[in-house]
Amino acid sequence: MSVLDSIDEIAAEAFEGYVVRKDLAQKFKGAYPVPTYVGEFLLGRYCATTDDEEITEGLDVVRELLSDRTVRAGEEELFKSRARERGRVKVIELMKARLDAKSNSYFAELPSLQISDARISDSLVSANERMLTGGFYAEVDLEYDPTIAEEKGGRPFGVTSLRPIQLSTRDSLQHLSRGRGQFTTEQWKQLLLRSVGFEADRLDPRAQDVLLLRMVPFVVRNYNVVELGPRGTGKSHLYQQVSPYSHLISGGKATVARMFVNNATGQRGLVAQYDVVCFDEVSGVSFDQKDGVNIMKGYMESGEFSRGRESIRADGSIALVGNFDVDVAHQQRIGHLLSPLPKEMRDDTAFMDRIHAYLPGWDVPKLDPSYFTGHFGLVSDFLSECWARLRDQSRLPAVQGRVHFGDALSGRDLTAVNKTIDGLLKLLYPDAATEVPDEDLEWAVRLALECRRRVKEQQRRIGAAEFRNTHFGYRMGEGVEQFVSTPELQSPDTIGLDPLPPGQVWGVAEGGPDSGPGLYRIDVTDSPGSGVRLLNQGAPAPLRESVKVAEQNLISHARALVGDREPRGHEFTVQARAMDAAKSGQGLGLPILLALASSLLQRSVRGGLIAAGSLTLGGGIETVLNARQLAELAMEKGATALLLPVSARRQLIDVSDEVAARVAFVFYTDGQDALIKALDGQ
Repeated sequence: MSVLDSIDEIAAEAFEGYVVRKDLAQKFKGAYPVPTYVGEFLLGRYCATTDDEEITEGLDVVRELLSDRTVRAGEEELFKSRARERGRVKVIELMKARLDAKSNSYFAELPSLQISDARISDSLVSANERMLTGGFYAEVDLEYDPTIAEEKGGRPFGVTSLRPIQLSTRDSLQHLSRGRGQFTTEQWKQLLLRSVGFEADRLDPRAQDVLLLRMVPFVVRNYNVVELGPRGTGKSHLYQQVSPYSHLISGGKATVARMFVNNATGQRGLVAQYDVVCFDEVSGVSFDQKDGVNIMKGYMESGEFSRGRESIRADGSIALVGNFDVDVAHQQRIGHLLSPLPKEMRDDTAFMDRIHAYLPGWDVPKLDPSYFTGHFGLVSDFLSECWARLRDQSRLPAVQGRVHFGDALSGRDLTAVNKTIDGLLKLLYPDAATEVPDEDLEWAVRLALECRRRVKEQQRRIGAAEFRNTHFGYRMGEGVEQFVSTPELQSPDTIGLDPLPPGQVWGVAEGGPDSGPGLYRIDVTDSPGSGVRLLNQGAPAPLRESVKVAEQNLISHARALVGDREPRGHEFTVQARAMDAAKSGQGLGLPILLALASSLLQRSVRGGLIAAGSLTLGGGIETVLNARQLAELAMEKGATALLLPVSARRQLIDVSDEVAARVAFVFYTDGQDALIKALDGQ
């Protein structure tokens, strides 16, 4: 095992009896015909200690129990024979039951023993209703009655008692909340990841965030999530191995009766019995009825479905996971990122609108044994019980008024984003009374906005005009509005449709006799002091000249540009990054002026805009000589608008149809006019 670290020591002390070494759980994974959480339940009972000697003894006990009480393929007749010889036998089994209408009684099903009609009392079934849907694992006492065996049609096997595989108790959540107080947020995230089997040290922060997002459906009611990504990234692991409160539908085949309600018997379906229902291999999802997808769509919207005239509420979350075989960038060129969904769903924007979050499964590496932890983690059963109890709570009232969202978010967007924020905060702070720091709240907000925006971007790609505005932004308190994009849409070196942070502007330099036009990214920050400092080492003279002219214009025309703000009370730091071969920086005066003013005003320049133009010391605008070339460059770089002096208008009459269709030309008369138009819509 790994050497014990500080998180192990805190966990062992804070959660005595509720932690287990996850490498021990891995030893049993696949060795016995039961899910991981069953083995962990026994490990938690016998090996929840840091003492190596006690662990060794406990392992022997667990190994013996799993050997003696689990039924491997081909051993079913051996166990039945033992039951006959001894009168009863103990097995660890997936317990299911069904109502037999002919005899008006329940029959227990023990799949690994291939018994489908064992006797079971009504009281046992009503006390454990989950055995009527997908079933659950339990320690079962199975008896054999030879007297009944001799009767015609007799059923000699009977379940006399059962004990659900469950370590948790009613006060599990209080226990979790108390223990959480001993960890920093970063340590707690690591413990959560270790608790579901992953080693946080092997994962970059991005992959850790995706794995934490996978946990949100377990703590939020009626949460709908999609995750698509490459094979081998553990997408279905959490739903299949970790929690008894989730149910995995493999291959995507589902019946309306099994999912929602059986109209013949009134039996509630999986969404009413489990906290999370996951469709694995989502591309194969299909229902036995034509309106199955519509019933699911209605349920994802309202948490309700109908049985005749009766409307039934349930709070099971829906997770759709599937494989994404192509390169993300290529997929965005040829279609959209929800195309692996079944044909009834993939182009249905109304269905997409019900998805609260789209997780980027491609950001999780293909998992090999080095990604699995050998450290302590919370016993899966204890953790999943706490998650189930967190579903009854909400963290949103505690953060009300601390975050303000931008106008681009619709009502459904706000619902989706709030659900994700709620879930992430419940995972980090299981105690509702704990104050959530701004940095953790902002982390949750940014992730929530990104995952919802990814849904909106796919809707926009399908061509629905109503989803055109995807510029999701937020403000913390009275702060500046920040915009959140989806990383796969753009890199820091490409022009995106989102507004840049204040002080950042895309500018195009005209170039000189020896070089063509070139794209620059201007970054300006300001702090108390005075003057302008250019960060570019050995900056060429034309670039230094552009900065000096922009500074002079800002000071001379401060009232018109920035109102009552005083530029002389600020020190500006300027960096101009050349994005292609052109390096001179000639003719960047106007873009640099916009960046200086944007930084001072703390307002963003509109997204997709490139600015062009040279200034004179007196505030005049110099003529642009190669406007057509600038327009072609703007289109090539992905800009949607080019800000130009009005004197360049005649040069653009004969630009190609493609340029004219893809780039909007915005003309200005002076620096103030340029700034107003650059900040348009802010």
